[in-house]
Amino acid sequence: MRLSKEEQHILFSDINTLLFPKPLRLEAGIKRLENGMLQVSMRTDLNNCKSKMLDWWFSFFETTEHLKWWHPHDHIMHSGWDSKWMKNESYIGATIHATEALGEIPPVPATIKFHPPEEIFDPVVLQEAYAQGSVGAVIYAKIGFGKDTPLDSNGDPEDGFMFHVARDTPFGCTLRSHFYLGASVADTETPLHEDIGFGLMEHCYTEFTYLSHFLSSLYYAENKNGDKAPLPW
Repeated sequence: MRLSKEEQHILFSDINTLLFPKPLRLEAGIKRLENGMLQVSMRTDLNNCKSKMLDWWFSFFETTEHLKWWHPHDHIMHSGWDSKWMKNESYIGATIHATEALGEIPPVPATIKFHPPEEIFDPVVLQEAYAQGSVGAVIYAKIGFGKDTPLDSNGDPEDGFMFHVARDTPFGCTLRSHFYLGASVADTETPLHEDIGFGLMEHCYTEFTYLSHFLSSLYYAENKNGDKAPLPW
């Protein structure tokens, strides 16, 4: 099933709620949507890491070693960014290919193309959320899995959507990760199995917890934005 623009509008009619701290009905869990797709949500606290560091990470990692720092168990191989990715500068518009597992679920190739969040969130609401400090980083991508994942004419995977919305807190930042998966099989007799959703919940929480253990030091050592690490002594 290929989602039309109208169907996407219905699917994401309340997507702006991700931009504000008020609790959501589904902060962590899975839900079978009316159209047959699977919604997967996870919330993770990244201690000592700010939203800008998370956003920078997507313009930094580029090797299998980096992916394994992120998740030593489930991340198997980095197969490369396309030419639109610019090291330490931008990942918007870029596509990454990687191979990942979900715990006991065997590894599969993944295709992820990143888009400006203004394409899916209300631009005015988004800018207000940034200005008010309700969000510090918003990462939006279209995703697909398997060797022959369907792509549209723009090179976008057609099987699902990924959102990471970070908000700075006194201890670091808190991250909402929401996925909408299984569009290609949503209207069949075998929609995406719920085990995939539970596996992704565990995977997501684990990878961002691992990331929080080293991201702050890496950011201050490698970023080119002029930020200096605070001295603890």
